[in-house]
Amino acid sequence: MRTDDKLPQVVGRPTDLVRPRMTRTRRWLLGSTLAVYAATVIGVLTTSWLVQFDWQVMLFRPYKQWPQFHTFLDYFVVMGQRGPTAVAVTAWLGWCCHKQRTMRPLLVLGTSLLLLNITVGAVKLGFGRLGPHYATTVGSSEMWGNGDIFPSGHTANAVVTWGVLAYLATTPRARRVASVIAAVFAFGVGMTTVYLGTHWVSDVVLGWAAGVLVLLALPWLEPSMARAEVLLRALLRKVRERQVPKLPPVSLPVAGSALAAPRVARDDDLPTRETVGVAAAHVAEARPHHPLRPHPLRAERVVTPGGSRRPPHADRLPHTERLLPHTDRLRPPAGRGRTATGG
Repeated sequence: MRTDDKLPQVVGRPTDLVRPRMTRTRRWLLGSTLAVYAATVIGVLTTSWLVQFDWQVMLFRPYKQWPQFHTFLDYFVVMGQRGPTAVAVTAWLGWCCHKQRTMRPLLVLGTSLLLLNITVGAVKLGFGRLGPHYATTVGSSEMWGNGDIFPSGHTANAVVTWGVLAYLATTPRARRVASVIAAVFAFGVGMTTVYLGTHWVSDVVLGWAAGVLVLLALPWLEPSMARAEVLLRALLRKVRERQVPKLPPVSLPVAGSALAAPRVARDDDLPTRETVGVAAAHVAEARPHHPLRPHPLRAERVVTPGGSRRPPHADRLPHTERLLPHTDRLRPPAGRGRTATGG
């Protein structure tokens, strides 16, 4: 047989999915987003034209200009709320983990949400900007107060939660479709918060930038997520081994061995006096041992009285009379009979 004549190999599912890398395009997007982030923060801190534009939109009050959209947008803004969106996306990615036999989708979602909460939460608490409904001075940036709206959490969460689906897409077409859907949701949620008057326009712009930065930083965290997956798999394997009891290995007889060949009975197999004695000793040892009792003497033994144990009865004849013949029982005594006949 030649080496060229080989059987065709079946190509199965790839064990490792393609992970995005930090390409030149991603680096360019990362630099541009950082520039927008920094410009927005500087524009708000210096009370530039961006703050004036915030006040113009707030005083315009869009929810009063178009009240017919208020009910729909009040429900649509939930698409950027962290709780409902995280539950929905987690359920979908859990099914993807089961199908792809990997924990990477859930690890990517958890890592992105953790990074988002740390970065956005720290900036919110650091600036402390008040929202439009709690503004006190017209034209002011309303910074260093007790607020927590800069940047917009709804907007950043919408970018990250729906953008993760595009990040985890396995085909270029699916990635393009998921990117368009994520962009629509992120833009719609941001504009909805401005319409409802809960955020300034600058809050929404900074929320978009914060969410995009988290998505662009995920390729750098891929090695850490891969190591975390290995550790989690090892931990789950140990938990399963502890739950399932280990059975002793069973050795099966091999063909041709002494155990597999049938054994023929011989004369040596008959039990001898020594083997019977040993077996009896083992049986005696297996039985429970009772304490020895002193054997009673003959005089101390209980003697059962003789005779009948049945109680006496008036109509019952004694045992001796019952054995006599019928004629003898009816014959009178000898003395009485002679006196009667003789007289």
